Amino acid sequence: MKTLEKTNPSNESQSLESLVEDFWKNDDLVNQLAKTEPTVNIIDKNGVYKLKVSAPGFKKKDFKVAVEDGTLIISAATSAEKKEEKENYVRKEFSASSFVRSFRLPDSISLGHIKANYKGGLLNITINKSNLDKKEVKEIKIR
Repeated sequence: MKTLEKTNPSNESQSLESLVEDFWKNDDLVNQLAKTEPTVNIIDKNGVYKLKVSAPGFKKKDFKVAVEDGTLIISAATSAEKKEEKENYVRKEFSASSFVRSFRLPDSISLGHIKANYKGGLLNITINKSNLDKKEVKEIKIR
């Protein structure tokens, strides 16, 4: 005589959750979906403002830094697609990440002396103090 064991539904869902977690674990593409707005440190020292924007996962070409009407605008956008084909399944994913941060600049800024570079997940922007024409528009090249 064969007996049937009762199963606990909560145990079944936990094991299903474990399987799903294992499936997605350590997948860089999926982990990018969890990104949020980057943090920014601002330092005012020796006549220079230094902004350090923590934005790992982006490439230099993904950024746009500009000054418009006295406002520094920092933006970035990236996307990725991954397709994995196995004998029994096809897994296709995509992700997109973007942000925009803006900072009102004081009157004591020189547009001609704004520099930006991106290295190791950190966007560094230096802004020298002097006079700013608030109506001027300038895009800053990232090195």
